[in-house]
Order: sequence, then C-alpha cells, then structure tokens
Amino acid sequence: MRDFLRARRSIRRFKAEPVPDSVIQDLLATATFAPSAHNRQPWRFAVVATPTARQRLGAALTAKMRADMRAEGAPADEIETRVSRSLCRIDEAPALILLSRDVTDVRVDTPEEAVMGAQSVALASLQLLLAAHAAGLGANWICWPLYAQTETRLALDLPDTWEPQGMVVIGHPDEEPKEKTLKPLEALTVYR
Repeated sequence: MRDFLRARRSIRRFKAEPVPDSVIQDLLATATFAPSAHNRQPWRFAVVATPTARQRLGAALTAKMRADMRAEGAPADEIETRVSRSLCRIDEAPALILLSRDVTDVRVDTPEEAVMGAQSVALASLQLLLAAHAAGLGANWICWPLYAQTETRLALDLPDTWEPQGMVVIGHPDEEPKEKTLKPLEALTVYR
C-alpha cells in the first residue's frame, strides 16, 4: 500500500480513449468515503461531460485568468500561451470533474467552518485521485476554479450554494510521470 501511495503522480496528457461512465461513478463513490469535518460531507461533484459545458467552463476560467494576469502585468504572449494550454487541457481531458463545497452544509457560519469545509473537499479530491490511480488511470488536480468561483458556477449553471474549489482531470495516461522531487522530511518535521 505504501508503494501504491508513493507511485501516484499527476498526469497531464491523456489518450483519446474515453473513461466509461460506470468508472466515473465508481471513482466518485470512492471519493465520498473521504473523511470530513463533523462528517458533514460538504463535497459536491459536477461531471463536465458535454462539449458545450466544457467550452463554457474554459471560456469562463480563461477570461478570469486573462484579467488576473493583465492586472499582475504579465506579458500578452505569456497570457495567451497559458490560456491556450488551459483550454487544451479542458478540451482534451477524457473526464473532468469539478469539486465544490456546499456552503449551506455547515453547523455555524464561521471562517473556521468554511476552512474545514474546504479541507473536507480537498480530502475528497485526494480520495478521487487515489481511486483513479487504483483504476489504472491518470489524473491531475487543478485549482483554477478557486480563482474564478462565480464564473465557474455561472458557466456550469450550478446552485448558488456550490463554492468551486478545484477540478480533477482523469484519463488513460499518455505520458510517463515525472520523477517527484521532494523536500527533505527533516525540513518539514519537528518533534516536540
């Protein structure tokens, strides 16, 4: 199990082969077994399957990306390269799942509850990534929707109570994963 966990890598290039709906359902069912704060299970999933939905999502995310990058003073060619790469990833991913936090699924509306909800969604995301790995698929977690929550919600016509946190692209790998470079454990850990 330890070797399996350490072998998971982010995959960004996929074969054109589709991922069957039954596999997507199984991956999502596995993701729901993640732990969550107060067992609230605040995660919500949007499977972005149709070309129209992908186009709307891509347009919404990249419009916000362009605006943010312009505001930061990024060069126009850098902006367009990143936009083009982002649209390509959305278009070519055999499966794309948006993960959101249901903002109504809290005990008390406090900043701490919001963080716990986001952490819970992140745990479901990891569970989804590991389920894809176990199924012999590749996957990659992407944070773009977090920077464009309103735009993402509107593009996919999601409920107002869904707060986009990230998305996972899934498919049959068409690349060898890169070797993972890790910071030394000693630099990350203290014992008291």
